[in-house]
Amino acid sequence: MNDRRHRRMTGMTTTTTPCLLEAERVTCAVPQAASAEHAAPSTSRHASFRWPWKRGAAPKSADQSGQSDQSDRMTGSAQSASGTKTIFHDLSFTVRGGDVVDLIGPSGSGKSTLLTTLAQLNPHATATMRLDGTDAGGMTPERWRRLVAYLPQRPTLIGETVRDAILLPFTLKVHQKDDQGNPVNEPAPGEDTIRRTLDRVGCGDIELDRSPQDLSVGQQARVCMLRTLLTRPRVMLADEVDAGLDDENADKVGEILAYAAGEGMAIIRVRHRPADGRATRTWRLADGALTELEAHEAHRHEQADRAAMDAEGKGDQL
Repeated sequence: MNDRRHRRMTGMTTTTTPCLLEAERVTCAVPQAASAEHAAPSTSRHASFRWPWKRGAAPKSADQSGQSDQSDRMTGSAQSASGTKTIFHDLSFTVRGGDVVDLIGPSGSGKSTLLTTLAQLNPHATATMRLDGTDAGGMTPERWRRLVAYLPQRPTLIGETVRDAILLPFTLKVHQKDDQGNPVNEPAPGEDTIRRTLDRVGCGDIELDRSPQDLSVGQQARVCMLRTLLTRPRVMLADEVDAGLDDENADKVGEILAYAAGEGMAIIRVRHRPADGRATRTWRLADGALTELEAHEAHRHEQADRAAMDAEGKGDQL
């Protein structure tokens, strides 16, 4: 990232304390008939998650300092049960505020499925998770998703103007009341804050009174990310949000994510572009197992995965 530009972006504080997301026994097994769409998110609050941790108990994978005792190779397998297809099984990992994790792997390996699992959007998944020491079972799914925000590949902006689209989340109940129904102090950002933040994250070319439908795909993607940034989640799960963008817009998207990490958020992003130098960690999901890679390994695997995807694309055209 350009240092001068990064310094200009650091005026807005979104998160003051780095977060800690701990996940154990992350598993997804889908019916064979649904395996082709295992990554499709569901917004049902009755998705089949289980939360085995007792409230207040520390996860077994962390010592008293919060450091994970897992090895670089995170547990996982591609086991299959009768009538189901296991996408991944028994994964465990920890993510901290300031991390920018690149999640790579072959096409169809379950990367998007893992993100929707972490956001409680996958009805075929089970997991044990804690955020900042709080058991996920102690929150409603809506509260969890407000703190662990999933950003889909295709941006969606609803409203007559860009301003309306940005402010839409603040009209939702989860931003107005806590899980017990008590009012919460989460005021919608004012005009000056929105405009200032747009400018600071490289969106100075976007007018608030403009119709969202008049924006380019790259502009829509950046506005969606800005909207999520303004809601101040603890974790951002970015699912190929730079796919289909030109290099300039993809770089601006990367800057926004790096800025969010600098403010204490944890970022996990699925991407198929060459490394942009912003990731602090790289995970590879393949054959149901999740592996943390060293930098030289990440580069080699990224090249191999992109080559395989290119070959698949050419094959589809034949």
